[in-house]
Amino acid sequence: MKPLVFLAAFVLVATSFFVAACGDDDGDGASGTPAGGDERVKVVTTVAPITSLVENIAGTRADVEGIVPEGTNSHTFEPAPSVAQVLAEADIIFVNGLALEEPTFELAEANKPDSTELVRLGDLTVTEDEWEFDFSFPEEEGNPNPHLWPNVPYALRYAEIINQKLGELDADNAAYYDENLQKLAARLNALDGAIAEAAQTVPEENRKLLTYHDSWAYWAPTYGFTVIGAVQPSDFSEPSPREVADLIDQVQEENIPAVFGSEVFPSAVLEQIASEADSEFIDELRDDDLPGEPGDPEHSYIGLMLANMQIMLPALGGNADALADIDPSLVFEGSSPAQYPQ
Repeated sequence: MKPLVFLAAFVLVATSFFVAACGDDDGDGASGTPAGGDERVKVVTTVAPITSLVENIAGTRADVEGIVPEGTNSHTFEPAPSVAQVLAEADIIFVNGLALEEPTFELAEANKPDSTELVRLGDLTVTEDEWEFDFSFPEEEGNPNPHLWPNVPYALRYAEIINQKLGELDADNAAYYDENLQKLAARLNALDGAIAEAAQTVPEENRKLLTYHDSWAYWAPTYGFTVIGAVQPSDFSEPSPREVADLIDQVQEENIPAVFGSEVFPSAVLEQIASEADSEFIDELRDDDLPGEPGDPEHSYIGLMLANMQIMLPALGGNADALADIDPSLVFEGSSPAQYPQ
């Protein structure tokens, strides 16, 4: 019987070796598993622009799931109780921070495993002396404007932090994440240069922004614009009649050709301001709602910025021709497992 026992043991060892070598292969020679673990890294994100940046770096090697639906108010969005289970299974969670998504952040803090890192990208990108405050985010309330990602250099910093954290968590795939970061960085740098070039086509006297919800506080100074006002108060109510009248006067005095609303925040008040000031009202800017549908090439952070520039710059008298060759699609090959709630 001893030779049979030896043969059975040999077959068992050989079979185990074959499964270990081949069972987790995703088709490009990498295991796709976190260091020291048996499953792919599970990454949870909040708003869609962050999900897109994570998706581009994680590629096919991690499972990425956003939990804030596109086209919703991320400041006040209350996640469903079922999201708690998603958070409880996360290996790492990426949020914007700077008090952008407080209800979601609080749910994450309450439900994540002790070993799971909750990464606040905005807090790691700017220092307190770089915070911007405005009508929607007044300094006396203590929370700065959290919309860093329209500023492309800040989005690149987000990507660098994401890459660092994924590489630390999943060392077996760190080189793959690095490769994707380099590809994404090249596109973001091209996007940054193209926006700067296109912005210069807007007449200098028109480089002024009046929006409903101020998502452009960090974008504007980078590309030579000034945010002259935001309509939405910090409590997400409507502005007072006096505030509306002051904004009408300001738009008229500065002869602003267009004011901008948001797909996420419809505003009859802003439309009234535009009408009475004889300015064009455009309510198509996207705060964090990516264009197209998940899986479409333009459904990405870069696609979001291209769509906004193609709306904003021509309305102010410029053009977006410099952006024509920017590729918004994923930087990696293969089918993306990322999930975007709609």
